[in-house]
Amino acid sequence: MNENKIAVLTDSGSDVPQEIKEKYDVKVIPLKIIFSDGEYIDKETITAQEVYDRMKKEIPKTSLPDGELIKKMFDEIKAEGYEKVIAVTISSGLSGTNNMVRVVAEQYEDLDIFVLDTKNIGIGSGFSVVEAAKQANSGVEWEAIKNNLKKGVDKAKVFFHVPTLEYLQKGGRIGLVQSVVGSLMNLKPIITCNDEGIYHTVAKVRGKSKSVRKTIELVQEFAENSKKYNLAIAYGGESAREESEGIKEVMKKKLPDFERFFFDQVSPALGVHTGPGLIGIGIQILD
Repeated sequence: MNENKIAVLTDSGSDVPQEIKEKYDVKVIPLKIIFSDGEYIDKETITAQEVYDRMKKEIPKTSLPDGELIKKMFDEIKAEGYEKVIAVTISSGLSGTNNMVRVVAEQYEDLDIFVLDTKNIGIGSGFSVVEAAKQANSGVEWEAIKNNLKKGVDKAKVFFHVPTLEYLQKGGRIGLVQSVVGSLMNLKPIITCNDEGIYHTVAKVRGKSKSVRKTIELVQEFAENSKKYNLAIAYGGESAREESEGIKEVMKKKLPDFERFFFDQVSPALGVHTGPGLIGIGIQILD
């Protein structure tokens, strides 16, 4: 436990790298995935690949963690001797998780709890968790951490290349993404979260290779003159892993000033809404 006695709590949709969770003892509220044969716990009782394999026959639903589970996690954090909690969640524009955590936190009297809405998802949200954990464990003061995290929301971005919008539509997460009539023209949308934390299309590119190339360009534009940043690639299923390995090498050359480069599969819960073949490229500005 860090000397500040500050715990870091997040949800499984934030895709925090395993190494970070272990190093800083980040607590994770699991989302749920519901198939007709029952409920599964995100990353615990089902993997992303298992979700993709089963999606050929059935599109599952996802559900929020219930308030009782969140309260229980606060109880456990308190029992471990923590006095304060930074709770970082995926966008309130995409999930009710942030609101649920906030409501429970407001009613919980024994801990000082700060809830951050990242307006982001996947590793885009996970970047804020990484920063929260680092600062809490480096002795940064409580008020400074809160201010830093709020300022940092706009400095993290993830751009998604998705082969099809079918799963976003069926999952009700289409947001401001236009149903691309141009699917017959092989138009591939590149999606990110807007300032409200809702999915929207930033580009439509013909063909997969051009789409991936454009996604990398968008990350470069976001980095602009920055000389200090973290990078990440999140892939959806083994079918996208090999291609993502190649993209990682390209990015290392185009954006060489990175501090950390995270590389991992997206959470099963995110995979439900994006489907197999997703490639997400994330960046977090640190200077």
